[in-house]
Formats: sequence, C-alpha cells, structure tokens
Amino acid sequence: MLVKTFGSAVYGIQATTITVEVNIAAGTKYFIVGLPDVAIKESYFRIESALKNCNYKMPRQQVVVNMAPADIRKEGSAYDLTIATGILAASGQMQAEGLEKYLIMGELSLDGGLQPIRGALPIAIQARKEGFKGFILPQQNAREAAIVNDLEVYGVESIKQVADFFNGDADLQRTIVNTREEFYDSLCNYASDFSEVKGQENIKRALEIAAAGGHNVILIGPPGAGKTMLAKRMPSIMPPLSLQESLETTKIHSVAGKLAAADALVTTRPFRSPHHTISDVALVGGGGNPQPGEISLAHNGVLFLDELPEFKRSVLEVMRQPLEERRVTISRARFTVDYPSSFMLVASMNPCPCGYYNHPEKECVCPPGAVQKYLSKVSGPLLDRIDLHVEVTPVNFNELTSERIAEKSESIRERVIKAREIQLERFGNKPDLHANAQMSPQMVRDLCKISEAGQMLLKKAMEKLGLSARAYDRILKVARTIADLAGSAEIQMEHLAEAIHFRSLDREGWAGN
Repeated sequence: MLVKTFGSAVYGIQATTITVEVNIAAGTKYFIVGLPDVAIKESYFRIESALKNCNYKMPRQQVVVNMAPADIRKEGSAYDLTIATGILAASGQMQAEGLEKYLIMGELSLDGGLQPIRGALPIAIQARKEGFKGFILPQQNAREAAIVNDLEVYGVESIKQVADFFNGDADLQRTIVNTREEFYDSLCNYASDFSEVKGQENIKRALEIAAAGGHNVILIGPPGAGKTMLAKRMPSIMPPLSLQESLETTKIHSVAGKLAAADALVTTRPFRSPHHTISDVALVGGGGNPQPGEISLAHNGVLFLDELPEFKRSVLEVMRQPLEERRVTISRARFTVDYPSSFMLVASMNPCPCGYYNHPEKECVCPPGAVQKYLSKVSGPLLDRIDLHVEVTPVNFNELTSERIAEKSESIRERVIKAREIQLERFGNKPDLHANAQMSPQMVRDLCKISEAGQMLLKKAMEKLGLSARAYDRILKVARTIADLAGSAEIQMEHLAEAIHFRSLDREGWAGN
C-alpha cells in the first residue's frame, strides 16, 4: 500500500514542503531515497524501537520511503514522525484517511516520545500558505507554531497519540495562542534599566543618539568604567518591536533552536554578546547545514562585542559587509540562503593593553608604540562603519554613592520613539528604510544639508582628525539624528559639533594625542 505524509525542510528562514511517500511491498529490505542525510538514514532504528515500545509492529516486508522533491537534500531527525506515521498507515495499523490535510514533524525517542524540532514557526507559516488544515508537532514547539493564525496546531508527546488521533480513538488538544495579546503583554519587559547606572551622563547621551538613529557605537575606556553595564541596557531604550519585527526575529530564533517551550514570540529586542574566541562561521552563520550566526540572532536588536581588539581580525572583517547590507548571504554549490542581520553594533575596548591610556588618575605603563599597535588590531574600514566613538571615564566616588535617581529607560525611550517617528515620516515612501543610519550617500546629500559655517567646521574637523569620506557621511547622519532628537528641521551648528565630538576617538586622531 502506498501512503503519502507531509513534512517540511527549512532553508534560511523559509520552509519548503516535503512529501514523504511510503510504499510497502513484497520483500524484506528497508530503503530510504530522496537525498537523505545520515540522521535520516538512522531514523530506521529510532522508528523501529519507538513502534515496538508503543505496541506497534515494524513491517517485515520491503519498505520504500521516498522524500520528494528528490533533488533537495534533506537533513536532520525531524522527519522521524513523518516517516513513522507513513509506515503505520501503509501497514494498516493506522487509518490513512485525513493524513493529507496535516503536516507532521518530530524527532522520535526510542520509547515513542518526541523531541523538539527547529524551525517550527517558518514551517507553520508555509503550511498555512499551502492550505494545510493542521500541523502536528512535538508539544515543546506547539506555542511557537500556534502564533500562526488559521492553522490548527496540535502538540503531541508520543507517536501513540498521533495514531490514536487518526484512528479516531482519541482527540488531540489544540494549542491556541492569542498572538497580539502575547505580544503586547510582554513588550518592553526588560530586566535592566538605565536608572541603575550612576553618573556617565555623556555616555547615556551617546547611546540615546545611537538608539534614535540606529547608529553603531564603540565605547573606549579603562576596565571597570561601566562599558558592559551600559551596553546591556541598550535594548531597553530602543523603540519597541513591531509585530512584524517580532515575527521575523522569532523565525530566526526558531530556526536556530533558541526558543524555550514557554515562548511563543520574541517580544523584546535581542541582545547577543558572543565571546571573543568565536569563529567566523559562528558569527556570520554557515556550516555544512547552514545555520544563522550571532549577527542574525541579533537581528532587530543589539550585537555587543566586548574587548573588540581581542576578536580575530578575520572574524571582524567578515562582519563588514553584513553591517552595510543588513543581511548575510551563505552560498553553497546547490543553493543559497539569506539571513537578515539588521542589528545595532555596540563594541567596547580598552584604550591600550594595560587599560589606562588617557586615564584621569592612573598612569599608562605600556611601552612606546603599544597603544598604536593595540588600536591597529581593529581595522580602519571597520571603525569607519561605526558612527559613534565614545570615551568612557570611570565614575568618581561621589557620583557612585549619590542618592540621586537617574533617568529611567522609559523616559529616554519616549524621546527615541519621537525621533524615530520623524524618521519614519521622512522615509515614508521607502519601506526598507527605518532609521537615519540606513541612509544611502545620495540621501545624505539630499536630507542632511548644512550651512556654509557648518561646512567650514566639518572641513577643519576632517583635516585635523584625518577622517575618511565614509566618516564624513557618518557625521552628517549622526548630526541629523541629534537634530531629530531636538525636534529641529535643520541641522544646526551645535548638532554638527556634537556629532564631530563623537568621531574624536577615530584611530589616527585619538592615538596621536
């Protein structure tokens, strides 16, 4: 008997429906075809044990499993349940009626239980698009898939539940998630707040500008000055995720297997902080079976690189293009996948190997040339792509023990949202543009006009600091954001001066002080 069941393969953050055909005929062997990988070939042993432990029989006949389309490589163990239900139906141990209405995925344990799968959300979206009535998958992934409307999602804990459902012996409990309620209930629910940071008002101002315009920022200062503490609170002052951004972010985390069973949506902006020993592939994504890297997991959020010069140079260089393109493309011989990577880069570093160059109280003990050598670990082109260079100085004792309550993240976020609304109105006819940092060079010329006095100020600054042409655009973008925060239609001299101040740590200018 020939039976068809349906599963799905995820490439990038898009899913492709896979038809699993199971045919049982005279013979004794088990064959699986259609470009399966080793994990799928091994499914025979998992399926056999699971069926036996749930009081079903593995047919002692020739079983041929074909996974179509046969020219797409299938990877992973998530097809176990798809194949097992096909075998049960083809061998007459389960009713085949209604199988074509459901997409079925799950990894089997030897006792018939189910392990969670990756990519449940993009699979559910594709299932709805192709008109499937329902999606049967492991209980741990049910909430994640249930945020897709107009699709019946059933979380199951064993293959016996699936067989009983199709045999009409038991009903499955449908998982229902109110997407909008789930989204709005936990929006902006951050554990850390800017009010917990004592002093550092100038750094908070820089991060407010960065959040308002989507600008990348680097914090340079001695150990213990509060660079990491400030960076961790960055998502709390960024505008709340829109529902569309939340879904897109959730898809990436779903594909990477980073969602907990209790999660349905990612409702707060991601904050990713990889260790400096990270490899190129782990940062940008890839591998034999391509997976999203840290820059994609930080999509719509913050990527924090602590101790920037300690990262391998090759790792930092592969990040340059995604910073500009806001997506990363991974190419293989047979296919190409795209992962979105529109993140805000926040980096931190010590000013020198000992950490005390330019310190107001402690003396730097580095030998001559060590500062320049240390800074040169971060390439000029990468520094050019970072809009704000901010020097962080230690907090003095009086500020540290002050009882004065600092401004809360919520207040800063309100100003940031107002500035973003001005930008959305400005870029209303360009749906891909959301913030000043994303402006093209031509748009900078059109939208960031400055007076003659401003031109002279900028010229002198560029000559003194040895800035590149890209840095010129960055200064204008930052000045435009500062003007938006002030509610000004024009870029004033004070806005330009403040923007230039945040380039003053450029490599040539700063190391030569």
